[in-house]
Amino acid sequence: MNYQDKLERLIDDKDGLILTKEVEAVGIPRQYLNILVKENKLERVAHGVYLTPDALDDEMYRLQSKNQRVIFSHETALYLHDLTDRDPIKWSVTVPSGYNATHLRDEGVKVYAVKKSLHQMGVTELKTIYGRSIKSYNKERTICDIIRNRNNMDIAILNEAIKRYLGGKDKNIPLLMRYADKLDIQNILRNYVEILL
Repeated sequence: MNYQDKLERLIDDKDGLILTKEVEAVGIPRQYLNILVKENKLERVAHGVYLTPDALDDEMYRLQSKNQRVIFSHETALYLHDLTDRDPIKWSVTVPSGYNATHLRDEGVKVYAVKKSLHQMGVTELKTIYGRSIKSYNKERTICDIIRNRNNMDIAILNEAIKRYLGGKDKNIPLLMRYADKLDIQNILRNYVEILL
C-alpha cells in the first residue's frame, strides 16, 4: 500500500478529521497532506489540522489536540455533564500555572489557571457531540470549580448545576468533599449544599 492510500485509510478511520502529528506518527510524510489538499480531498482548517469536505469540524477535539495540557472545565464541563441547559458561548478550559495561553485567549477561549499539583485532579474522558474523546473535569471537580469562581458566574447557572448534581444518581459526595478540601472551599460548599438540599 502506498503512502497516499495509507493516508486516505487513516483519514477514514479518523472520521475525516486528521492532524499532522497523527500522520507523522504512522510514518507518512506530511507532503501527502498537501497532495490531498491540491486534489480537494482535504481542507486545511487550522495549523496542523485537516478536514475532508464531508466531515464536520469538531472544534473541541481540535482545540484539545493542538493544546495537550488544556482540560475542559467550568461552563463547558457543566454542558458536557448535562448540568446546564445553556450551550457555552465560549469554551472554558483550565491550564497549569505558567502555561502561556495567550493564543487561546486570542481565539476567544475562556482560560483558567491552577497550580500544577491541582491540574490533573478529577480529569476524566468524555465524548464530543461528534463522538471523539476529549479530557474534561469530572462532575465533582466541576462543581468545586464553579463554586471557587462563583463571583464571576451567573448565579442561576451555579444554583441549577448544584441542584442537578445533588439530584443525580451518580453523585459522589465523599469525592466532592475531598476536592473541596484540596481547593479550600469546603465551608462554602457546605453552605450551598445545606441551602439547596
